[in-house]
Amino acid sequence: MSDHHIQPLPEILAHLNVSPEVGLSETDATERRKKYGRNSLKDQKHVSFWNILIRQFAGLIVYMLAGAAALSFYFGDLTEGIAIVVVLIINAAIGFTSEFRAIRSMEALRKLSSVHAKVRRDGQIHVLEARDIVPGDIVIFEAGDIIPADIRLIECSNLQADESALTGESVPTDKTINLPDDARTDENLPLGDRTNMVFKGTAISRGDGSGVCVATGMTTELGHIAAMTEMAEAETSPLEKRLDTLAGHLIWATLGLTICIAIVGIYVGKDMVMMLKTGIALAIAAVPEGLPIVATVALARGMWRMAKRNALIKNLSAVETLGATTVIMTDKTGTLTENRMTVVALRTSGNEVDFTSSPGALLAANSPEELAIRIAVLCNDAILLPSGSTEKHIGDPMELALLEVARNAGIDQTEQQARYPEIAKEAFSAQTRMMATFHRDQNNPDTLFVAIKGAPEAVIKNSTGFLENNGLREMDEKARRRWSDLSNDMTQKGLRVLALAMKNAPAVDTPPYQDLILIGLIALLDPPREDVPAAIQACHAAGVRVIMVTGDHIGTAGNIATQVGLCNATASGLEGRMLQAIDLTQKTERDRILATPVFARVSPEAKLNLVSLHQQAGAIVAMTGDGVNDAPALKKADIGIAMGKRGTDVAREAADMVLRDDAFPSIVTAMHQGRVIFANIRTFVLYLMSCNLSEILVIGLAVPSGLPLPLLPLQILYLNLVTDVFPAFALGIGEGDRHVMNQPPRDPKTPVLTKQDWGGILFYGALITVGVLGAFAMALHVFNLGDQEALSVSFLTLATAQLLHVFNMRARSSGWIFNDVTRNPFIWIALGICVLLIGLTLYVPALSRLLMIDPPSGTGWLLVIGGSLVPLVIGQAAKIFTKPAKQPVSS
Repeated sequence: MSDHHIQPLPEILAHLNVSPEVGLSETDATERRKKYGRNSLKDQKHVSFWNILIRQFAGLIVYMLAGAAALSFYFGDLTEGIAIVVVLIINAAIGFTSEFRAIRSMEALRKLSSVHAKVRRDGQIHVLEARDIVPGDIVIFEAGDIIPADIRLIECSNLQADESALTGESVPTDKTINLPDDARTDENLPLGDRTNMVFKGTAISRGDGSGVCVATGMTTELGHIAAMTEMAEAETSPLEKRLDTLAGHLIWATLGLTICIAIVGIYVGKDMVMMLKTGIALAIAAVPEGLPIVATVALARGMWRMAKRNALIKNLSAVETLGATTVIMTDKTGTLTENRMTVVALRTSGNEVDFTSSPGALLAANSPEELAIRIAVLCNDAILLPSGSTEKHIGDPMELALLEVARNAGIDQTEQQARYPEIAKEAFSAQTRMMATFHRDQNNPDTLFVAIKGAPEAVIKNSTGFLENNGLREMDEKARRRWSDLSNDMTQKGLRVLALAMKNAPAVDTPPYQDLILIGLIALLDPPREDVPAAIQACHAAGVRVIMVTGDHIGTAGNIATQVGLCNATASGLEGRMLQAIDLTQKTERDRILATPVFARVSPEAKLNLVSLHQQAGAIVAMTGDGVNDAPALKKADIGIAMGKRGTDVAREAADMVLRDDAFPSIVTAMHQGRVIFANIRTFVLYLMSCNLSEILVIGLAVPSGLPLPLLPLQILYLNLVTDVFPAFALGIGEGDRHVMNQPPRDPKTPVLTKQDWGGILFYGALITVGVLGAFAMALHVFNLGDQEALSVSFLTLATAQLLHVFNMRARSSGWIFNDVTRNPFIWIALGICVLLIGLTLYVPALSRLLMIDPPSGTGWLLVIGGSLVPLVIGQAAKIFTKPAKQPVSS
């Protein structure tokens, strides 16, 4: 951590060999630019067209399909090989299109605006691009400027900097030339307390000043965070891990089954070439080639749904990952709050006004409350524009909040300024922690009215009296303690408190802060967003923990957390410095941190460690944020969620998802989509696997029993590509269970298919097999329909049974007629397409000859209908007598 804040200023200037009055020479600046480089962060890597395309052909299932295609070409089965290649190309095209559009959209979000700064060189003021600034440059800035580098202040006047993106503080930081005595030797002083410096990437919200550049580019505090973000290891998504695990299991199952069936067929005298072709076809059938393409489409569908809610998904798997989330770590400023101050209460000696319940409360004329608000308006540098104005208000958010509450109470800024024109001002000072303005009272021109506002402890200390309804009272020690207790009570509730005071003065050279009359205390709050409490309640209903991780004060953080329903008022929080003192090797200490709902004054390193700690405990962590200080944790989290409006470029680049409208409830919508997507993926995998298993069992049981082959290799491939894939598509993009957010999150270790799912695959696969082999055997031996018609009966029975099997995929708790399957319009479209394609095999001569299918007789059709109804009827009956599976939950 740099120590520029504790080095004496003369030493810094001497070390950098620069005079504040002259600045560097152009020669010196050129030499230093060669030595230190440009004042810029590392550019984000551009993801090329080819890198995106190549990524689409990675994964075990894709490798298996490519191997099956190679085998098909080797044995001369061009149709099978081409069909598999087409599936691979379609899958890659969908994944490429979705990812390419997402990445290019993120690149378009980056605003490549050039930042300029005023620099003194050779005794003259020059406006330069920020990247041309070097260490030793004398930089001059004023309200509205973006700080181009880390700068040690030389002079300043009424200076405040908005450092919320860097520190998490919602209130601008007051700046001064010298640190307080107790901070001058503290090397680990938090950034927000380094009041003698301004930092790259922050903005000047008030005042003006100048300073010497002490760090540029990646050596700045912003650069350190950017470097940390780059080093943070990105996590593989849970869905990718589970699909790879499933693919690994399928490899061994495929090899074992197909080799055994081929060997048995050859052993019992079947044609060797035919059995090799059948083995290849079964290898293809054993692996659901629809799995990668349907999974991609399901994820892309979720991404497109989120895009309608102003949420940009950078990676397809991020939607599903959020559905598996067990912990959401959120910052406060701009995410849970509106990043603007609001007056919530006014406390005078005899009264308390609650502006939260009555924001437009009219104050009694000449009352202490009315006087306090008038002081807040007069002792104010902000400008609140008229209602309905399209221009932006001018000034500090806190002072704007004071003007807004005054306007609501009927006290107009313009009228007050006309009646009490300002003739002098004592700017706010970090030493006095007060501000004063001198006004000429039009009704009493011989005496100046002085309005004072500042930190309660400073104002109370300098007050000799306070105002009551009955008049002026002396500020004795008892009264001083009472006012201090009132201030502390407000502060402990997380409110920012200002004291309002006044005095009469004969002239402008009168010391402003002596013999004050305290009028009242006013409390302000950065209000929570209106839509956040409902969103957090939905998270809790879904079994998802929400943890606040902020750079703000513990009192403010706890108060906001309570207001939005993140935790109750009795919950404890931890500050960043307390975290450093905790021994994480002790289980009780780790458990304490894991159970803490609020963390305040947290550094970027601590945020990163908190994410890692929860991940090590088995949680799937989502991290929301908008500031630069959030970026490392955003990248480390299982899914990082950045705010698009308030978010910095660094935060957006590190995240997996960007909320372009900054709406926290969009996270809940994304979680709903994620859970639906995982459930849909599990459903269509179960459907595909049970259909493909039935094909394997039909061949595997027919071969050793002496029956002719009930399916030919091309028939297997046709069924696998047509009747499997289209219903699976429909299952994958359905709306899913409407009550999925009322369930707890699944255990992050849960595979795509549970033991019960594998049991369902065996059960349904066996039912379809019984129906097909029963119809096939009856066609041969009961009705003597001949081998060719029996083959057609077997093919059509299997096709129809698989299509009807889609209705077995309804939730056990749903109804027979109206359920998540029958309500899905894509199911009916898929079934219509499949019926058409099966019909083509019967009545298009070229296709009939290729697949060796003939239209069956009436008896054959009866066998087809009867055999295909077996799995549907028994499958539906089984749902009545089995209980829904319990959802595995995270521990």
